[in-house]
Amino acid sequence: MKNLLIPFFAITLFLTACNTSPNPFLITKQTVGKLNDSTKVKDLKRVFEADSLSQFIGGDEFTGNTNIIKVFEKGTQKLLLELTPKEALDSLSTIQNVRIIDNRYKTKKGLDKLCDFSCLSANYNISGVQNTLRNLIVSVDEINAYFTIDKNELPEDLRYDMNKKIEVISIPPTAKIKDFFIQWY
Repeated sequence: MKNLLIPFFAITLFLTACNTSPNPFLITKQTVGKLNDSTKVKDLKRVFEADSLSQFIGGDEFTGNTNIIKVFEKGTQKLLLELTPKEALDSLSTIQNVRIIDNRYKTKKGLDKLCDFSCLSANYNISGVQNTLRNLIVSVDEINAYFTIDKNELPEDLRYDMNKKIEVISIPPTAKIKDFFIQWY
């Protein structure tokens, strides 16, 4: 009897290990859920087969409009992601930018769209801070990500001068992340 139990448990353990599916909401340097940095536009229906895709087509690729593809959760019509291909109106193009909308998408360290700057800076090295008219753009090369933070989250003396260099230590820990993007080159 004991001789039969050992192979049974070994086979069960092996089958259980093989059936573990990847986290559909995990963000890494090369992936966002089931999407990866080499996924082509033509393959998106297969990648997001359980979800709905909506595609904005500008009509003229010379207008400079981007071709934003929205991914909705099927059934709830909840917006999950916004994808921007490298080349507009090209089904063979790969995805260049992924805007994270749904807060279920997280990195291994728990970073999501609802985190504040303290969560970001405690878990990742900030590669750079760019000062724009209304936002700060905070780059994290470790995960190919950038984040926008509204300048209203900054002390008043840092809000209005676009030429002022903003240091990481000048950003309040409680500053909320406005947008979370993954960018593949």
